Amino acid sequence: MSDSTSSRHDRLTRYPTPGRANSLWHWPDARHPLRIVVNYIAIVLARHSPSLRVKNRLLRAVGVTVGTGVSWGLESTPDVFWPDLITVEDDAIIGYDATLLCHEFLQEEYRTGPVRVGKRAMIGAGAVVLPGVEIGADARVAANSLVREDVPSGATAVGVPAEVRDHDD
Repeated sequence: MSDSTSSRHDRLTRYPTPGRANSLWHWPDARHPLRIVVNYIAIVLARHSPSLRVKNRLLRAVGVTVGTGVSWGLESTPDVFWPDLITVEDDAIIGYDATLLCHEFLQEEYRTGPVRVGKRAMIGAGAVVLPGVEIGADARVAANSLVREDVPSGATAVGVPAEVRDHDD
């Protein structure tokens, strides 16, 4: 984990998008359209492949840092625009239909930030991890949680927005 005083917002890079249209209209300026097409195809194939080896190879090919023994559930989705900002360390599990986002398109800017999932961490089905979030080693994120803040090593985060729970909860 990064310095304990930093937050995910400290890890975001902001890109102003002046003009009348919202920032999503500027996506071709953010990343080359051909790069997005290649990323999209590889990620769709990875999402639907039952083979963990194939998933990991496809995701590495588009820039995701994937440790050994990483398991991606079916339909799990790394960021299509900036997969190269994702690091998933050894033996982590990304659950069915979980999403790791490294970008936010807003009205007047877009933001990018790395996502790191520590060793042996587990992200439950349907969870969404926002840009700039770090999930510590052996941490757990409950199914359908929205992770907008870091999850310390060994902790469990639950809910929308996700909050760290005591072991007795």
